[in-house]
Amino acid sequence: MKIYLVCYAGMSTSLLLTRMEKVAKEQNLDVDIQAVAATQIHEALEDADVILLGPQARYLLKDVQEIASKKGVPVEVIDSVTYGTMNGAKVLDMALNLIKKK
Repeated sequence: MKIYLVCYAGMSTSLLLTRMEKVAKEQNLDVDIQAVAATQIHEALEDADVILLGPQARYLLKDVQEIASKKGVPVEVIDSVTYGTMNGAKVLDMALNLIKKK
């Protein structure tokens, strides 16, 4: 499974990515989690199973959902509290649930 985290510059998601990877390892999950800048969103769509936008990238939601829906890739915004607390377990659960629904 390939999970993309998108923020404005691709930097603020680094800590969240690390925490998500730790939880995935503890749960023995085979996931590839990448953090990318908003400018790299089109490349991410090529092989993504799910795309999660950081709150600061919320402005991209409608456009990315429109493009991603053609490829069957779910796109959602991580809520501010979960993102702000860097709750890797909750964000990983969010991603996995979106993948299950597709």
